[in-house]
Amino acid sequence: MFPVNPRDLEKMLKRLGVKVEQMEALEARIALESGEVMVFSRPTVVIMRAKSQPPMVYLVGEYSIEKPEVEEPSISEEDVELVAEQAGVSLEEARKALEESGGDIAEAILRLKGEA
Repeated sequence: MFPVNPRDLEKMLKRLGVKVEQMEALEARIALESGEVMVFSRPTVVIMRAKSQPPMVYLVGEYSIEKPEVEEPSISEEDVELVAEQAGVSLEEARKALEESGGDIAEAILRLKGEA
């Protein structure tokens, strides 16, 4: 980036009708569509406001990525027995189908019957 005096930059932006606000934050979190979360620790927040535009917000600082915790579905023995009985399969096959369906009994039965 080219060397610019911060005061000169602020004056230039002011002449262009852009207001710049800077603040320090303790933490900033951005939830991503993937389920991950970007966590900024002690970032600098810069907000630029132009007259007819929505504000632009910049986070400056180091961040880390938090991955979502994957929760294993709880599959009871009763569920396994019910699926095995309804689909006419072994307990092992029923348990595997329940695991693949995330614990959804109806989906597991339909998979085992070849209807899903």
